[in-house]
Amino acid sequence: MAAGERDLRLGLLNSLLMTPHRRLDELYPVHQNILRTDPRFYVQLAAWYATEGEVRDHKEMFIISLVRSAFPGHRDVGLALLRELPPYEVARVVDFIKGGTRTVKPPRQERGRRRRAPAATGAAGPTIERYGLNANVPGSVRTEVERYLRERESDNERLDRTVMVARKSMKRLYAGLHIKPSPRAQAILFDDVPPKDSRLHALKAIAKAATPAEQAQAIVEHGVPFRIATSVIRQLTPSVLVALVDRMTPQEVINSLGLLKRRGAFDNPEVKALIEGKLALAKGDHRVSAYKAKEAAQAVKVDADLAQKLDEVTESRVVAKGTINRPTALLIDKSGSMQEAIEIGKRLGSMIAGICKSDLFVYAFDTMPYPIEGVGTDIASWERALSGINAGGGTACGVAVEMMRRRGQRVDQVVMVTDEEENQRPGLVEALYAYGWEMKTGPSVLFVKTRGASSQLEQACLQAMIPAEAYQFSGDYYSLPNLVPLLTRPSRLELLMDIMAVPLPKRRPK
Repeated sequence: MAAGERDLRLGLLNSLLMTPHRRLDELYPVHQNILRTDPRFYVQLAAWYATEGEVRDHKEMFIISLVRSAFPGHRDVGLALLRELPPYEVARVVDFIKGGTRTVKPPRQERGRRRRAPAATGAAGPTIERYGLNANVPGSVRTEVERYLRERESDNERLDRTVMVARKSMKRLYAGLHIKPSPRAQAILFDDVPPKDSRLHALKAIAKAATPAEQAQAIVEHGVPFRIATSVIRQLTPSVLVALVDRMTPQEVINSLGLLKRRGAFDNPEVKALIEGKLALAKGDHRVSAYKAKEAAQAVKVDADLAQKLDEVTESRVVAKGTINRPTALLIDKSGSMQEAIEIGKRLGSMIAGICKSDLFVYAFDTMPYPIEGVGTDIASWERALSGINAGGGTACGVAVEMMRRRGQRVDQVVMVTDEEENQRPGLVEALYAYGWEMKTGPSVLFVKTRGASSQLEQACLQAMIPAEAYQFSGDYYSLPNLVPLLTRPSRLELLMDIMAVPLPKRRPK
């Protein structure tokens, strides 16, 4: 396969590691390029990513591109995928197509400096920027959104539940697309006079309840979501926390660990046990993001027992995406300025270790190899294993491969975290030649590129007919599970064939 043809099919897969949250403008040109170049592959990739992907920005951009595409069949697939989104994402799709302006605040650190010394620093204040396509929303999208809203209006319980968690988004969809709400939706969303049998009416009663016990009972009776209830409840007693956590989904528990900790949930054995029960359910819940549990454990600083349970959630969700059955090497560049590669290596390594059912060999390297042993599936074990591994020195990207050759460590694939620069021997290509000759194998190479990386090594591998792919990491660790499908297939070709075999979703009948 020629390099140009390869890029047409794998270019967008590469971009799936680029996840500038809430910056759809940066993703739009990437999606448009592959849509124009290979529209049949693009629609298949959209269907595959809807179930296999982790990053909502890409899911939204697939839909935005498909519903505006003139290629036969694209629109109906996009509308079918739109129908499966939660309301806030439907609103984001519509908002991006319509376009508009938004206020962009300076980074938090700059805002802090401005408050301390506004005259001396001269820090810039909020700015106004344009976003989106500034285009008319296609009539088919408006029709599909109206069906989406009518479907919820037809079930009072579902409408109330939707409004409680996505009030602003629902209002934007009705008002922005000039869709007339049902009498109940009008009363709840626009008149602010919710019917007495609605959850919104019950929420006001909860706020006025005289005792925490009465609030807890009302929460259970009316199924008020956690974040909504906490906005009106003044005192979160253990009984109220039990009632709230009981109503939460496993993903909501993970997302709210920080708030739960601040409100004393972990100090009460009954509440903590309930939280642990939700985490146990998260292991089998396909809606749980694979990496959020691991990141939550780091961010919230939970105790060792709860951290272990969160790691188990991550491992189970990643394993659900597939297992690595080929011997694998993870090589982490620790040369000068490669501190980011070391941090990526820790997280990538903990993920790979959890799903690798064959041999896994790990090395850090500069101009000499550093074998990394005794690592598990948790970040803490990788922190310990890589302690003392600091960025510095020259770069001989083949030195770890040479060490594996001397030790007789046979692998079928090499994952290298690097900026793709090398300035010392042995070089990667020459080391791979020697390794393949002696070990009677030809491992493929997957480069996970740090920010600002070149393409030196991938080009050298391709010229030497060594199977190699490169994926640009742009700072978002939540995107790392996107690599799992690439590591679990025997070849990139098999992954592409799996994508092309995914059945395309069909638009629901009226």
